[in-house]
Amino acid sequence: MKYPSINVLGGALEPCSTRPLTGFFRDGCCNSGPTDQGLHTVCAEMTAEFLALSKYLGNDLSTPRPEFGFPGLKPGDQWCLCAGRFLQAHEEGAAPKLRLKATHHATLDQVPLEVLRLYATDNDA
Repeated sequence: MKYPSINVLGGALEPCSTRPLTGFFRDGCCNSGPTDQGLHTVCAEMTAEFLALSKYLGNDLSTPRPEFGFPGLKPGDQWCLCAGRFLQAHEEGAAPKLRLKATHHATLDQVPLEVLRLYATDNDA
């Protein structure tokens, strides 16, 4: 079951990435639902700084894991991040850029819109 596909601005949720294929439901969007314990809802553009922080914090997103169909991420890839990890990266000064129109409204349960806007590449929205 999925929550409605609505972005943080109240519009239709846009796709985040199909290369690599992202999203809790692996549908290319940062959709969420009751089974998404990590709230994988922030459509972020990976940076070397964020990938290093994530690895340091115990979630290595850059190393390929073929046994799980995970190609490993590199700077420039877009990926649905956990809202809590995004907020932590913000607090550590290493938050990546993001797309508001592709970030699920459930993110607002953990991250204020004002914080998201600081990193938005589609801030004209």
